[in-house]
Amino acid sequence: MLASIEYDPVHCAVHAFNFPRTEIVCADIRAVAAKSVRDAVELGWKRHNRPADWDGELDVVVGGPPCQGFSVIGKRQYDDARNELVFSFARLVGELRPRYFVMENVPGMASLLAGPGDDAPRLVDVLLADFAAKGYTVASPKTLNAAEFGVPQDRRRLILMGTREDCPPVKYPEAETLPRAKRPSETESAVALPDGNPLCPTVSEAIGDLPNLDSLDGLRFTDEIKLTVRGLAKMHSAAAQYARVLIGLDGDDEDYSHPRRWDNATLTSSYRTIHAPGVARRFATTPQGCSEPTSRLFRLHPQGISATLRAGTHYERGSFNAPRPIHPSHPRVISVREAARLHSFPDWFRLHWTKWHGFRQVGNALPPRLGRALGREVVRALDVEPRRPTRAIALGAPDLLTLENLQAAELFGADLTRMPRNALRTRPSSTASTAAA
Repeated sequence: MLASIEYDPVHCAVHAFNFPRTEIVCADIRAVAAKSVRDAVELGWKRHNRPADWDGELDVVVGGPPCQGFSVIGKRQYDDARNELVFSFARLVGELRPRYFVMENVPGMASLLAGPGDDAPRLVDVLLADFAAKGYTVASPKTLNAAEFGVPQDRRRLILMGTREDCPPVKYPEAETLPRAKRPSETESAVALPDGNPLCPTVSEAIGDLPNLDSLDGLRFTDEIKLTVRGLAKMHSAAAQYARVLIGLDGDDEDYSHPRRWDNATLTSSYRTIHAPGVARRFATTPQGCSEPTSRLFRLHPQGISATLRAGTHYERGSFNAPRPIHPSHPRVISVREAARLHSFPDWFRLHWTKWHGFRQVGNALPPRLGRALGREVVRALDVEPRRPTRAIALGAPDLLTLENLQAAELFGADLTRMPRNALRTRPSSTASTAAA
């Protein structure tokens, strides 16, 4: 990834930490010119130590315009200003002229009308016509479930994959795993698997190895803690194959990213949530695979998968937290790291230290394993042989994970008149030296 565009400055800071060679444009996409993107791509190309000058051709542009205007959870208004962003993405595709593009959104986008009245066209049809006018062929939009691609989460996304008129067509990926139920039946494991596809990983396989955060007092004040040799060995011995790959204990044949230099003895993104005693008692008595009656929070089943992890609302819409699932074994909601595991993020990937931003970053993201499946199809269409980098790179400066909104905006040179001004609470301690059993 050579360049990226992101409106939220805190998200930009976290992205810069995880992808230190990517050039980041912190701006509203509606105000971004194609030349700014091309300049950023060229800087990213040089930062990746490419031996030759960039030839100006873009292989793929990938985008996930905010989906809340289309979500069935929201009001689904055709005139929601956030719906304009899909056309801003289309504008940049038309101006940048990549060989391919990939766009993802919520399935509700497929049924939203583009105007008032039952005779109004569907917004997605207007968007497809716009891409066609720009010289792109788009196969009929397809809804893919992340659980079909090795992710332990029921997360459906509407995918548009477009091909420039002079390029071979790109195809949608075929399912690789069979989704499980959130509350599996006793006979699920006996179901015949079509085409030999295995069942997707379970909640237990994703987070069952992680230590009980309630026993780690250091996580009351920070989101990271150094594990003891014994604690680390216990975690690694309990890790299922899915978790072992995310931890980095086992190789991943389809990982073409640069290896990261990081300390796997430090448990990160794990700031504790302290519930009132009455709340904890209610959570403890809620059966696995059921919703707690008062809060309506769903308690994960260890042999099932997670429901869709949501992001909550942005600054301009109240900064509300999204509902977080209850841990299957402990009377608390899951941590940011546990959410990241259920999303298929590797453990080296860090999120903002605050739970609110951390969960927003997970909930807004396309699960990496689903993104990989889409990327694989683009690589096939390009007819290139990907090369696996061998040189490990360091992650970014740790301070990037603790920046407040205005600090991050100033760091990335964002237009402060277009940025939300809510400041965060007190920053956490930067220490990670507390030992955990």
